[in-house]
Amino acid sequence: RFARDPRGPKGIARGSAGAHRCSGGPEAMANLRLAMDAAFWDLNLSTPQSLVDGAARAVPGEPAPLDAARAARTIRPMQLAFFHNAFPLGLTPSFCPTSRKELGSFAIQSLLLGPTLGDWWMGLIGQFRPRKLISDIKAEVANADELDLVALKDVAKHVLDKSLYALGLCSQVSPTPDTSLLFSIEGHGERKRHRSKATLIHKLTNHDITIEAASPELFVDKNGTYWDVPSSLSLDVASLVSDSGLRYRFGLHKNSGHPQPINSLGGDDKIPSALMPGLCTKAAFSYEKGRDFWREKEKKDDARKFEKEPPWLASYDERLKEPHASISGIIGGSCAAWFGGIHGKDVNLESKRGSGMTDQSLTAGIERNPFSADMFGSICYTLQHGKFKDDFNDLTRLDARLDISSIPAFIRGVSHLMSDAFRSPVERKVNPLASPRLTLILQQQVAGPIVFRVDSRVAFTASSRKHVPYIEDTMYSLSYSLRILRSGKILAWYSPKRKEAMVELRIFEF
Repeated sequence: RFARDPRGPKGIARGSAGAHRCSGGPEAMANLRLAMDAAFWDLNLSTPQSLVDGAARAVPGEPAPLDAARAARTIRPMQLAFFHNAFPLGLTPSFCPTSRKELGSFAIQSLLLGPTLGDWWMGLIGQFRPRKLISDIKAEVANADELDLVALKDVAKHVLDKSLYALGLCSQVSPTPDTSLLFSIEGHGERKRHRSKATLIHKLTNHDITIEAASPELFVDKNGTYWDVPSSLSLDVASLVSDSGLRYRFGLHKNSGHPQPINSLGGDDKIPSALMPGLCTKAAFSYEKGRDFWREKEKKDDARKFEKEPPWLASYDERLKEPHASISGIIGGSCAAWFGGIHGKDVNLESKRGSGMTDQSLTAGIERNPFSADMFGSICYTLQHGKFKDDFNDLTRLDARLDISSIPAFIRGVSHLMSDAFRSPVERKVNPLASPRLTLILQQQVAGPIVFRVDSRVAFTASSRKHVPYIEDTMYSLSYSLRILRSGKILAWYSPKRKEAMVELRIFEF
């Protein structure tokens, strides 16, 4: 019940509304759906920046993130409850840069309390950053002539330094079998403002309805910069994927206040236009289809058909038990309309006070069309060798997916490229969505249930307008699959771009 049942107190699924319930289909299809989910405001990406959520929202309208970056469906308190028995002393490590370098990137998280009563559950999460405490105590001891009572009091003051700690409280209740309410609040000692969020999920026969309110809401853009939007309110209705492959969703989203970067390194950050104040209505549809070139299905004798397979003979992950080669694709469209908002002049004045950004960077970030429509498409090829049953050399898998975030922009880019080839080049503004992106995912079994994975994204047009392929983002991960969960694993990942690392529990996820 950790991830598949969004109703009970023992596991509320999260992510895009349509992902709250597993809808089956080929494994590659889940990757293709990033193309549509990236256009909305509720695509969660894993990050230790948020204590209770363990996730930040991707900026809508930007290129789809790496598959490994997508946050787990199981909420963070439930993951820590699982790790409480899996890790020594119930401590879960993470790495995340902070605005104060003396605090260090290393942090330890743990579930302190997790009482349950019927359909109600509550979790209290604690976080501790030991680097500053260790360095302060070492300096205190080195400068003290002898360890007297005064020196011990000074050491105690360092232990009580609130910047070392963070606390988060999460509560979830299910008033009806098809409805879940989730409330959370967290505070970090080195930050002035608390972060709070409320989520309502209601499950219909063929749709999921999600209402969320956050203050502030945490977003992360394609460059790895985190943004705090002071107030965010959204309504999302998403259909489950039908047998025909058709899927659709629509939503309302309202931003209030001026976005502020929380890990800015200078004045070059541009405010994403989707995070500016205003009300946005958005709708999208997609059609997906897949086909196997070949697939080696598991065969059972008639005598063994009704016998339960012994655990030691089963695959470490039932979603990886069939060697195959397949191709799948998705195509769809979206439209959006913006209402309200503020003028660029007011944004400049307010943002200068908070972050010291330049006028040029702000002006580039506030361009936004009141109405827009677009089309997107992706195609994915998957090749898997092995059934992931044996302890060695029984799983090698490669996924190659080509994403076109904006088909009209891609066509215009190709026409401009052909025009420049026969005429003198013309200076044009580069559209980041015009460049196709190739995502490569390699998974290799190391030993037994341990799998090493690399996710890389290659873009074909640099910001300098050079049409040369380059690696835009990469993530490394190591997972330990748990047979008892059928398709569950403990995943440790590292992102060189964001300089973050985290341990997560993922169940029935790619």
